[in-house]
Amino acid sequence: MRFDAITLFPEMFAALTAAGVCGRAHGRGLWGLKTWNPRDYALDVHRTVDDRPYGGGPGMVMMAEPLARAVEAVRQDRLRAEAGEADAAPAPVVLFSPAGVPHEQALAHEWAHSRGAIIVCGRYEGVDQRFIDAYVDYEISLGDYVLSGGELAAMVWLDSIVRLVPGVLHDAASAEQDSFAAKAGGLLDCPHYTRPEQWRGMAVPEVLMSGHHERIGAWRQAQALALTRMRRPDLLQAGAAKPNEPAGSDR
Repeated sequence: MRFDAITLFPEMFAALTAAGVCGRAHGRGLWGLKTWNPRDYALDVHRTVDDRPYGGGPGMVMMAEPLARAVEAVRQDRLRAEAGEADAAPAPVVLFSPAGVPHEQALAHEWAHSRGAIIVCGRYEGVDQRFIDAYVDYEISLGDYVLSGGELAAMVWLDSIVRLVPGVLHDAASAEQDSFAAKAGGLLDCPHYTRPEQWRGMAVPEVLMSGHHERIGAWRQAQALALTRMRRPDLLQAGAAKPNEPAGSDR
């Protein structure tokens, strides 16, 4: 699985490939990441990638041509790398945008079983709409807020995906018990405890030390349900609407 990030700040992605779960998985070759700077595909000696918006207004807009040339270079590179692979196919192009489809755990599972994507990291006031219309396959939103650029959004998105790739986590069952996991009913995860048994006057719930697996399972399910009802009742409503299908399963 390979991802290509078109970004003005390729150095930001070092945190993802060098540390933590994603870094270890990258070192083991379970996923790949290559960065591309759109300035390398600019048409002038100043390596210009942005200009003032038509119609006036504050800020700058990323130009279509450098981004288009970068995407085309990525596609050619991927074709060379995948030469001879029977199931090779063009990688989809992803752009992070407030107007995008909200990213959810069910979608992370889908991407974790894909061949990857070409990620466009926007900056400034946005990206020329003509580039979006011509090249972008998926616009994705991480939430109702605005970041200064697409790099952080891309890194969060990639982390949510890579940890679900088979072989990345030491125990695959841990992902099945995550908040929002389909096998856990799409609920928030239950509270967790570890040693010591007593900490600052607070005790571990007795049932967790009982060794009775059925009781423990029932307690965890009840806690997850209660927490979801209190903090995220919308998840219960979504589950009632589609009892056997994770919310956001269509991409």
